[in-house]
Amino acid sequence: MLKGLLDPKIDFIFKQIFGSMKHPAVLISFLNATLKPIALITQVDIKNTDLEKQFIKDKFSRLDIKATTSDNEIINIEIQLKNEYNMIKRSLYYWSKLYEEQLGEGEDYSELQRTVCINILNFKYLQNDRFHNAYRLKEIVTHEQLCDTLEIHFIEIPKLQDNCDEKDMLVAWTEFLKNPESQRVRNLEMTFKEIREAKDELVRLSGDDEQRTLYNMRAKILRDEISALGKAKREGIEEGIEEGIKKGIKKGIKEGIKEGELNKTLDIAKNALSIGLPLEQVKALTGLPEEVIKQLK
Repeated sequence: MLKGLLDPKIDFIFKQIFGSMKHPAVLISFLNATLKPIALITQVDIKNTDLEKQFIKDKFSRLDIKATTSDNEIINIEIQLKNEYNMIKRSLYYWSKLYEEQLGEGEDYSELQRTVCINILNFKYLQNDRFHNAYRLKEIVTHEQLCDTLEIHFIEIPKLQDNCDEKDMLVAWTEFLKNPESQRVRNLEMTFKEIREAKDELVRLSGDDEQRTLYNMRAKILRDEISALGKAKREGIEEGIEEGIKKGIKKGIKEGIKEGELNKTLDIAKNALSIGLPLEQVKALTGLPEEVIKQLK
């Protein structure tokens, strides 16, 4: 009995749907929707189709999709569940690796092909409201494009609005990734055969006990990594607050508070804040600097 569909945002599942030569039409549709080329992509050659168990268990492994299109473009697609706060530099680094790896020793630069990185993010990252952003090299003042050899895309799933045009194929694919069991996706299946093909493959994977076991294994690894990242962030914030308090205390000492009385003064400030006294009154009561009192809230 089917226990519900697996999450296509887990890289292990995403790769089997979008990165398999068993159904290249899915990837072709997604690339045409994302890149919107003048001449549509008609073929793809997917390079890294292996999904060995050791890579699934390895939290450092990248289960991304690498492909070459019918126009000889080099494509890399990566889906990320967690915000590592380094996505721009990370993407530039992987782009540079893909670009550099095209040439062997003695080969000419003219052989280098257009290289595109597509980052699908399950979190908000860029400082705008658009769910899809694409970047190329342009002149700073005139915005004249230098070339289209470098192109980096960010698709931020949480930014997809309910009123987005579902006739846009990229909206349709993002809806599928967001919630493949939604009524919207059921409607899209009736319109777009590629969405239906992706959904059928997701249903097949979800009903396979071995695939579900591997999925649970991979999902746990990713959840643990997200949890560790969250803990590190919290500890960093706490460390920053503590450092801010220390700096404020040093300033307070210079302004006349005796070091031996600091703990007592801090306790008074905390108690005053807890009963709702305004910041200015707490400042007048304790003599503590304003930035220290703010950190105690």
